[in-house]
Amino acid sequence: MLHGYEAQLWVGLQMTIGVASLSVLVGLVLGMLGATAKLSRNPVARKLADAYTTIVRGIPELILLLILFYGGSIFVQYVVGLLDSSETFVALIGEIGYVEIDAFTAGVLTLGFVFGAYATEVFRGAIISIHKGQIEAAQAIGMNRWQVFNRIMLPQVWRFALPGIGNLWLVLLKDTALISVIGLDELMRKTYVAAGSTQDPFTFFAFAAFIYLALTAISMIVFQTAEKRLNRGVRRS
Repeated sequence: MLHGYEAQLWVGLQMTIGVASLSVLVGLVLGMLGATAKLSRNPVARKLADAYTTIVRGIPELILLLILFYGGSIFVQYVVGLLDSSETFVALIGEIGYVEIDAFTAGVLTLGFVFGAYATEVFRGAIISIHKGQIEAAQAIGMNRWQVFNRIMLPQVWRFALPGIGNLWLVLLKDTALISVIGLDELMRKTYVAAGSTQDPFTFFAFAAFIYLALTAISMIVFQTAEKRLNRGVRRS
């Protein structure tokens, strides 16, 4: 049915899952940092976090991807050129030569940046949902700021944020298809090549849709299981 392209689609699926997984890691770190900055007393940190979420959420992911893939390589090469012009740097490191951002890196960074912008608001809402009395009680018994965050806030942040993070993951999983435009051999790119080679687009695109649907269904089961586990012992109102 797939004209011998099963192995190629499997390779594309592995790439898709790899890009999505690494992007989530980047996005979770950025989201937590962004939420912390938005709730900070430092006005500069708050403005930077606001600018980050506003800009990233206001520009289509495809445009951000193309800007980073093409403009990022130009910027990196410009920085490398400045470093190579420094005699001290060349003496210590040596000449770097040509450097570019590949499709995989551009895809992970772009999707991670976008995920992080939305995750910032999810984490911010989760942190606000924690009753201040718990934090005050922890401080009253002598916990420092790290202990309060690690023992009191973080477990509850995950419980409150998990539904939103799950929704963002499902969106991210489908957005990996955008990376095909810059030539990364993920699932959508492999599907497009197979459909063009066999002149059988319906079969391959329908099969790709089924794979994305299967990934979504599996992800929903995983997040629902994790949500039930995190909510054990929590009294329902």
